[in-house]
Amino acid sequence: MSDKLLLKGIELRYVLTMHLFQHGKQSVADLVDALDAYGFTTKGRPSKAISDALRCEITHGRVFRIRHGRYRPAWMPRSTEYRIRERVLTLRAKAAELRTVSW
Repeated sequence: MSDKLLLKGIELRYVLTMHLFQHGKQSVADLVDALDAYGFTTKGRPSKAISDALRCEITHGRVFRIRHGRYRPAWMPRSTEYRIRERVLTLRAKAAELRTVSW
């Protein structure tokens, strides 16, 4: 049994977006490390999954690509930020619970 929670789709996008809004500019490598620290994993190559997820967030205007492999937060309405924050906190709690159960 894995001790990490698999993220994909909207959940991965939300976790990455919230991390960028909390910590500012990040490289893809930093985001991979952050996902690991929170107890999350992705299917396949993490760097590819992250860049694909952030591409969608760029189209929504919430994330801005600085250059290859570097991203920063853009702008997001407060209601959207609230919805994303609540979902991310729930996911983090699930990941923490999964880690304690696997111990």
